Amino acid sequence: MLRTPAPPPAVRARIQPWLGTAARLVLGGVWLVAGAAKITDLDASVRAVRAYRLLPETAAQIVGAGLPVVEILLGVLLVAGAGVRAAAAVSAVLMLAFVIGIATAWARGLRIDCGCFGSGGELPAGQDPTYGLELARDAALTVLALALVRWPTGRLAIDGLLDARRKETP
Repeated sequence: MLRTPAPPPAVRARIQPWLGTAARLVLGGVWLVAGAAKITDLDASVRAVRAYRLLPETAAQIVGAGLPVVEILLGVLLVAGAGVRAAAAVSAVLMLAFVIGIATAWARGLRIDCGCFGSGGELPAGQDPTYGLELARDAALTVLALALVRWPTGRLAIDGLLDARRKETP
């Protein structure tokens, strides 16, 4: 079997920051869309969290109301490239929580919409959940988040500008 040689370090050094930028923009964009879809209807967001039947009522209300704000904040930080490693770490933890929530809903036979991009809650009769697609999407986003924890530097980022300024000042 033929082995493809790894790209030279100089090529990797040029490509990696752009891959990090793409990962940052994808993950940040998903957070912005998800948060924006929920922020205008916090009651629906609370209903979506409640539908998982994992949290006590008070916690479901707090999580449902607070989650859209956290998602928008993470999205802004990632798109701007500010505090990338920390925002990516929080993103990875949230994505893992979503994976666990969806997987347990599926395992317990619940018929719910994940509520990831608005509304959520119990599905109407005749509509099937899409747990497999939701788990695949969230697993892929978890991988992006973990990659950003490992390689947070990228192009077009506030963090990069701050690093460059620190190097310039003695």
